[in-house]
Amino acid sequence: MHATIPINELVPGMFVDSVHKLKSDADVKLKSRGMVRNSAIIAKLEADGVLELNIDIKQSQVPVPASYLPETPLPTVQSKGGTEQNKEDKSGAQLSPVHIGIPTAESFAAALNQFEVQNKKLQILYGNILGGEALQLHLINDISQEIVDSVTQNSNVMAILTRLKDKRGFNWRHMINCTIMMTIFTKYLGVKPHVVKQMAMAAMLHDIGKSKVPQSILEKATPLSENERRHWQKHVAHSVAMVKEEKGITPLIIDMIVNHHERLDGSGFPRRLKAEKLSKAARVMAIVDEYTTLTTAYGTEEPVEPVHALRILLSNKDKFDEVLVHKFIRCIGIHPIGTIVKLTNDRLGLVMAGNKDNPKAPIVRVFYNAKHMHHVTMKDVDLNDSDDIKIIANVKPLDYQINLSRLLQENLLV
Repeated sequence: MHATIPINELVPGMFVDSVHKLKSDADVKLKSRGMVRNSAIIAKLEADGVLELNIDIKQSQVPVPASYLPETPLPTVQSKGGTEQNKEDKSGAQLSPVHIGIPTAESFAAALNQFEVQNKKLQILYGNILGGEALQLHLINDISQEIVDSVTQNSNVMAILTRLKDKRGFNWRHMINCTIMMTIFTKYLGVKPHVVKQMAMAAMLHDIGKSKVPQSILEKATPLSENERRHWQKHVAHSVAMVKEEKGITPLIIDMIVNHHERLDGSGFPRRLKAEKLSKAARVMAIVDEYTTLTTAYGTEEPVEPVHALRILLSNKDKFDEVLVHKFIRCIGIHPIGTIVKLTNDRLGLVMAGNKDNPKAPIVRVFYNAKHMHHVTMKDVDLNDSDDIKIIANVKPLDYQINLSRLLQENLLV
């Protein structure tokens, strides 16, 4: 099935079948059909005079805007009584033809591979900085833009990837996870694309100065002494010093880096600024950094479950912008994607996609019988369509001896 869209609707993740319309003076032929991998390809097509393209809907990894879709009837099945009805599963919950937003095995595998490549690149770059080499900002910028493109293609997949645990790689994993969450949140807020890119870059760079803090302090398992804490807090100044003279670093990026540890009540650092001195961008950065830090494994510390991290943000209204925190919760969901929930039927489910109209009823992938303590055949359930199945609690994976990273990869690569 194909859809014809204008060039300004083309985004990474769409599969271009052919050029439909060109400018009158343009002379370009599409050399091959294929997936749009990044925004540079789109810019090249636009520069070459492409006006409209034919998109292969089936092979695309992101949905085509509904207004360009050809009209097709919903699939129906014959009931025993001879009348047609929408297909239902055995539980009686009506299933839509496609659950928009649920990652396919193919999209997850592709994103996971790219995610690990990005992590490896950052690990090498971070290691080079630790070894005394200069910051290669252009390479970090490339990774940041790759993440923005990936979130544009499938934000649900990228949100799930932030749940993968690797205590050995906290510093560069934190850089990537913050960039993912920043991109998801700023897109939700309706921030203009060129500003999203700047804010994503700030998220990537905000803690780069930790490379200048003694590793013994960063990796210390016991509470820091006052002197050690002062050294740790200097990472903000180190970050600013490392990037401020680099090409492409804007005042917005500097503002977010220097103020991401400031708090509305003046209790933050390095300048103890209060609410009236803090920009909206800095407040967003503070929320994203705190949430991502709380939900990421580090050293001997176990991560906080997302729902508890959200409660911590909510309970600190004097420190974090309450309006933005509520928007952040609406953005990622009461039960964020990638979390495990216990259902009223004694099953455990992995949250696969949110429900904007009913945040308490996401789509979950049921995988475990909590009563009899064994895995069950996986099944996707849209809780918004199920009157008798509800979420009763968020679950810590370790409570059921579940390795979350392994669960995510095994349950999404099938």
